[in-house]
Amino acid sequence: MALCQKFNDLVETGEGLVAFINSSQPEKLRQVKDEHQALFENHMKTKKIVTQILKDVGEIEERAGQMLLDMEEEKTRRERELQSLEEQLRQAAAKSQMTDSELQFLQKEFESLRSAEHELVTLQSEVDEDTTEVIPSAIYVAQVYYLITKIKWEYDTQPNVLKGVHYGADLATPINIDTSTRPRSDVSDQLWGFVSTEW
Repeated sequence: MALCQKFNDLVETGEGLVAFINSSQPEKLRQVKDEHQALFENHMKTKKIVTQILKDVGEIEERAGQMLLDMEEEKTRRERELQSLEEQLRQAAAKSQMTDSELQFLQKEFESLRSAEHELVTLQSEVDEDTTEVIPSAIYVAQVYYLITKIKWEYDTQPNVLKGVHYGADLATPINIDTSTRPRSDVSDQLWGFVSTEW
């Protein structure tokens, strides 16, 4: 019985739809069709824009995450330097033959490291608060250099040694250059040789 009632409802609905179509003007139907097509196209454009925005946000979050890791490594390195300098200051204070000028130099270095560490902590806290903020210019420039050169540097090396890895299209090439034994122009030419000219 319920099935018959549903069938009768379906027949009535179909008849009503046929009557509506027969009573509608072709121009009005065409207008409705055009409006529906415009709405669909607008929906697809909006979907494309939203997809691109989500992709951009994901890239920004990825870069910010890498920046946080790099900053953490830099903070650890500076803390080790600070501990080493504190130890040097303690040893220096114990040696009566140390001159005042040497002691003042070490104290200035110590204060400089403390100031740099404070700036690093401040910068890290700002990034922690909102990872989608604009990346600081110095970090951004470093990221751009990496994107262009594909060279990942190691910073825990001697001052006269350039050490890192160039990530080429097919293989990774280690870099280990002693700048004290070579002219700066040779070092520059060798590094620029890694940069691809294909864009």
